[in-house]
Amino acid sequence: MAEGNAASRYVKLRKEQAPVEDITPGELNQPIDVPQLNVRKCHECMQVLPETYEPPSDENWTTGIFGCAEDPESCKTGLFCPCVLYGRNIEAVREEIPWTQPCVCHAVCVEGGMALAAVTALFSGYIDPQTTVVICEGLFFAWWMCGIYSGLFRQELQKKYHLKNAPCDHCMVHCCLHWCALCQEHREMKNHLSDADASSSTTMDPPPVQAMNTEEKKHASSSSSSSSSSSPSSAKSQHNDLEMVPL
Repeated sequence: MAEGNAASRYVKLRKEQAPVEDITPGELNQPIDVPQLNVRKCHECMQVLPETYEPPSDENWTTGIFGCAEDPESCKTGLFCPCVLYGRNIEAVREEIPWTQPCVCHAVCVEGGMALAAVTALFSGYIDPQTTVVICEGLFFAWWMCGIYSGLFRQELQKKYHLKNAPCDHCMVHCCLHWCALCQEHREMKNHLSDADASSSTTMDPPPVQAMNTEEKKHASSSSSSSSSSSPSSAKSQHNDLEMVPL
């Protein structure tokens, strides 16, 4: 700013020119959302992919649909407590859903439906035939609805790992081979998680432990003492070797 009567080159803001709204700290450093940049690109050619693009499903399942014996733990769980195995599979794919919710739904729909079918067959002579037909039709419809819902989950798993429809459509697999499909999906996720852990983990060998024996310690102490005793004599000899040379 100029001193004295010289005009200042800084213009003072009047009251009416002051900003109306105060700017909070960090308000100007917020990221800007550009819709043109939020696009999916191919990892190889870096071309923009359309919104309806889906990656090809060309990978095979690591285990077959009838390979339940390859994992005895999941086989036992799927045989005696399929609702628990189903809940664990849902939780592994959708982390926001706890395994208890799909477990209870599966227990009510599948295990409850099987119990109702067994009771209906046991007391078929005491129940009206028309009522028995209605119960059977309702159970058949509920089974297919459960198969479709479980098939949608299987479809999400296939999209996640780019898996094929094996041995047939995902909904048909659960409608016809529900228990085998649950075990196969659990094995598939377990195998992929083990592969990811093996690729990410690295093994490092610790350095060997270095220790000195008693003889080496004695030798090192004797050498250090001899070097300390010889150092003054060597310094004296260096001073005695000096000669005066006239210029």
